[in-house]
Amino acid sequence: MNKAIILLIILLIFITGCTQPETINEEPEDVQEENTLPEDIEKDEQKPSWEYKRLSIGGKYADAEIVDFGDKYRMYYSEEPEVQDFKGRVYSSISADGVIWTQEQGTRKEWATFPSVIKTEDNKYRMYFQNSGAIKSATSTDGLTWNDEQGIRIINTENNAGLNLENVAAPTVIKIDNSYLMVYRGNINNRYSNEVPNNNIQILLWATSNDGINFEKKGIALDSRNEEFQGLLDGSELVEWDDEIRLYFWSYKGVYHVTYKDGKFSQDAVLDYTTSTNDYMRFPENPPGDPTLIKINDKWFMYYGQHEKGIYYAILEA
Repeated sequence: MNKAIILLIILLIFITGCTQPETINEEPEDVQEENTLPEDIEKDEQKPSWEYKRLSIGGKYADAEIVDFGDKYRMYYSEEPEVQDFKGRVYSSISADGVIWTQEQGTRKEWATFPSVIKTEDNKYRMYFQNSGAIKSATSTDGLTWNDEQGIRIINTENNAGLNLENVAAPTVIKIDNSYLMVYRGNINNRYSNEVPNNNIQILLWATSNDGINFEKKGIALDSRNEEFQGLLDGSELVEWDDEIRLYFWSYKGVYHVTYKDGKFSQDAVLDYTTSTNDYMRFPENPPGDPTLIKINDKWFMYYGQHEKGIYYAILEA
């Protein structure tokens, strides 16, 4: 082979090598697909959670209850026992959007803590509340002026769960079809353990009624005498949550919920919201308490109390 042919071959090899496509350092398509998280895992990581917003009503207030009055939202709330000249007063504020609240003049009631308000069939409103260790009720035509109803809705001296209760308190009432469902707190004068802050045990009981006045006690809705709740369940709130009935409440760690269906409460509680930044703290300081919930413009609002600070709120995108 002469030198001209050899030089031609070398030149062709050099030109071919220089015209090869540039290699980009990326994974093949099949490898990229294998490294993509499964759809269900992605959804779990993006699972919506309650987002803290800010203070709604500052002061020594708690036990909030929010009601849709059509043209406005009205929040009822009680003064805390630390208030000077405490008389168990219930106040109210109004809002157009659930964010900005304006306090209304005067008080709605006295000696009526833990208010729970529902609309009756005759376009009136009924407030259930705690008074002298029992649960009573009052009615109103405008949501501002309240008149006590005769009798007592729930008293502590009788129960069908074999419990020795020192009082009953914190009612929440909802109407399901043609009957009323009430959940309330029962206090047992006994300490759950030497480690817990509370001196008594608080459990949740329930009752039903055909007229909203005469209630039949059903027993324990949720028991606190276990390692999760350690003797404390309080401030419950019944909520129509899309296609189910939920019961929200608080304990030492924060706000939980269970569901209600066919005369039964689920027993696996879900911890929804806490203000604690330490997951291992058994008794966080000043946990969110006494939740009340409402859906406004496709967002769920949760209002809750912080002891001696006021009523705050968090939002969950629906």
